[in-house]
Amino acid sequence: MVSERGLQVLRAIVQDYVDTHEPVGSRAIVERHAFDVSAATIRNDMAMLEEEDLIAAPHTSSGRVPTDKGYRLFVDHLAEIRPLTQAQRSAIATFLADPHDLDDLLARTVRLLTQLTGQVALVQYPSFARARVTHVELVALEPRRMLVVIVSDTGRVSQRLAIVPDDLDEHQVAVLRAQLGTLVTGRPVGEGAERVAELLGAPADPGDRLAPSMALLAAVIGEELAEFRQNRLVMAGAATLAKREHDFRGSIHPLLEAIEEQVTLLRLLSEMQVDEDGLSASIGRENEAFGLGEASILTSRYSAPVGSARVGVMGPTRMDYPSNLSAARAVARYLTRMLEEDGKR
Repeated sequence: MVSERGLQVLRAIVQDYVDTHEPVGSRAIVERHAFDVSAATIRNDMAMLEEEDLIAAPHTSSGRVPTDKGYRLFVDHLAEIRPLTQAQRSAIATFLADPHDLDDLLARTVRLLTQLTGQVALVQYPSFARARVTHVELVALEPRRMLVVIVSDTGRVSQRLAIVPDDLDEHQVAVLRAQLGTLVTGRPVGEGAERVAELLGAPADPGDRLAPSMALLAAVIGEELAEFRQNRLVMAGAATLAKREHDFRGSIHPLLEAIEEQVTLLRLLSEMQVDEDGLSASIGRENEAFGLGEASILTSRYSAPVGSARVGVMGPTRMDYPSNLSAARAVARYLTRMLEEDGKR
């Protein structure tokens, strides 16, 4: 059982180690923090923390650094999440203002969050399985090249270039647009995908000159609707890992692979427990099953009309947990507000 002063000493060690990247000794704690006790008393407290595997000596005759268990206890006992400055809040509002669509909003979100934290930023797309298709548009760019645009009631926009087998005139494009719109418009994404699959599985009318183009465009729409239903991430800031490689005892390659593959991170996010404020943290060895035993992932939940998802950061265990959680929470709240307002329009 760690005493209250022991928790305060642990908090001081974490803060000083994050700030200086140097092992922290008892004398430094007494000098930097308002402990009304001697360095000898602090050494006794540190010895008890070491017995609990909350701090460790990286080498002989050094100060102490937090262990993964120590970081976990520190995060679990945060008295408060450090508030953002007014300048940071203004930056969030300015950077995320007037996005073109959801894709643009989430891309801006991760760029902003990595600037605020210096960590890899990630945002999870909300699930669009329950979204409805509101519009299908075909735009003829040049002979046989067609831009397929799909819009959902959640504001998500999909654009895909398709090459059709025949030259189509304006009337034929209008016919295909109407037929495809009737097929999926006003229907949930899942139902739309099923109707597309049924169309593609049915025998084509050999006398219908538009049938080959119809089948190709329907297949494109089916693939896009399938992506609407997939869980995926937008990420930014991978270059920060190279800059902070010295914070990792081993290789940063497992993190780079997780960024590239995404499946690992999505599985990890699905298992992270969320507290009553929508915040969650998975630290160091807690991520070993996912090959990320030297990383910490901090997230905050945000809400969209179709459900909730997460936004957060990933980086080395030596990170500023209060500030990073604060940034994730502030961005999540702003995302929620923007998506709620957009849903009311």
